[in-house]
Amino acid sequence: MLWTEKYNPKNFKEVLGNTKAKEEIESWIEAWLIGEHPKPLLLVGPPGTGKTTLAHLAAQEFADFVELNASDKRSYDILLRTVGEASATSSLFNQGLKLIILDEVDGIHGNDDRGGIRAITKIIKEGHHPLIMMANDPYSQRIKTLKSKCQVINIRKVHTNSIVALLKRICIKEGIDFEEHVLRNLAKQSKGDLRSAITDLETIAQGKEKITKEDLEIVSQKDEIHNIFDSVRTVLKSKNPQRIKNAMRVEADPAFILELITENVPREYEKAHEIEEAYEMISQADTYLGRAFQTRHYGYWKYSYDLMSLGVALSKEETYKKFGRYTTSSVYTLLSKSRAKRALKDQVAEKIGEKTHTSRKVVKEQFPYYEIMFQDNEVARELADYFNLEDAEVKLFRSRKIPKKKNPKKTTSKKADPARNSKSPDENEKNANKNRAKQARSKLQTEKSGKVREKENKSGKDVSSVKNGVEEKNPTKKQDDKKDEGDKQTSLFNF
Repeated sequence: MLWTEKYNPKNFKEVLGNTKAKEEIESWIEAWLIGEHPKPLLLVGPPGTGKTTLAHLAAQEFADFVELNASDKRSYDILLRTVGEASATSSLFNQGLKLIILDEVDGIHGNDDRGGIRAITKIIKEGHHPLIMMANDPYSQRIKTLKSKCQVINIRKVHTNSIVALLKRICIKEGIDFEEHVLRNLAKQSKGDLRSAITDLETIAQGKEKITKEDLEIVSQKDEIHNIFDSVRTVLKSKNPQRIKNAMRVEADPAFILELITENVPREYEKAHEIEEAYEMISQADTYLGRAFQTRHYGYWKYSYDLMSLGVALSKEETYKKFGRYTTSSVYTLLSKSRAKRALKDQVAEKIGEKTHTSRKVVKEQFPYYEIMFQDNEVARELADYFNLEDAEVKLFRSRKIPKKKNPKKTTSKKADPARNSKSPDENEKNANKNRAKQARSKLQTEKSGKVREKENKSGKDVSSVKNGVEEKNPTKKQDDKKDEGDKQTSLFNF
């Protein structure tokens, strides 16, 4: 049996260090056992600090547990088929609770693990059993969505003195004579990784009754993977080239490291010329980084790393003995806030590009000219119709909505009526004759009314004795007037 398994802690009291983390895990277990449903646990810390050990100790308090290791495929279908079914069914013992353990969730990537994070999110939302996950990198983008849904517990590195004390107990139980400085060197080389220290001790003590300083040559120096903020702090605090190079051994995107250093230079450096020189080094590092991405020749990365680390570190005249609170890059925060606006610009540029047969990049360069053209309502209306832009997309070029076009009033004139103008020439001539006859008849009646009034005024007769412009008491006169009227009417229609 390996010593890492033989001397594995049997309960929480035997776990070295991380007292606060152990208390939080025990409180979480008690909450599940009394019927509560707290958030899943996410244990975050470097390798060998006891994350998996703590998860297995927690599993002893439940009826059963299901574990999925980093070596297993963790795609969407596999997770739902194994862990998903386990989280939906109950056990027969200990209140039916089963603990689900997912190791190294920050390592889920690639084709084999496609959709793994999405499946875990679905399990968290729909599962009814306790869930513990482990991750090595607290700043990994892969677990960014999980951190908001979990109770995050940071597992710290084990102190060197605690590791030395454990190595002594193991040597005593195994009957191995030792020199204390040898065990201390093993503890320091482990960099807080307790599992690595026990493995190294077993390697040099195999088949021996005593270990000496010469045995340390068998064990190579442990390569340490630094935390990204520790690396940034080393660059800004130190002037030792070797220490700075070792600190840059960090598993992170070089562009992200460059952004962090850029953000925190003014928080550490105080002299203007030091800040100026540091940003000059950062500018050159960014140039080489851009060349690496454009040409796919990643040999430029080494120049970028040296400029952003050694170049920035040696820009200061002396180290500052002060506490600096470092922050993450504000660029990503600004990009997150402007994500909707950038998406709208891409959408508008694509619509305009389809009509103008240009790329989105060229269209975006022409946006200032479109803003000028969209100030006129008529031009804005025509452009919006031509490019098929919606109101939200138009607001990209003008702050106010485009007023709707007013409909012209309908005219009912005879000239505008095509049905009237479409008549035959004969019908038009007949209508003209009728109109002239009406006008003549109206003129005749007006003249006769005038003559009657004149006669009445001369004779002094009552208006009531006159009917239709003709005097009733003089039938002869009445007949004559009718005869004259008939003659005039007849003559009117003789054209």
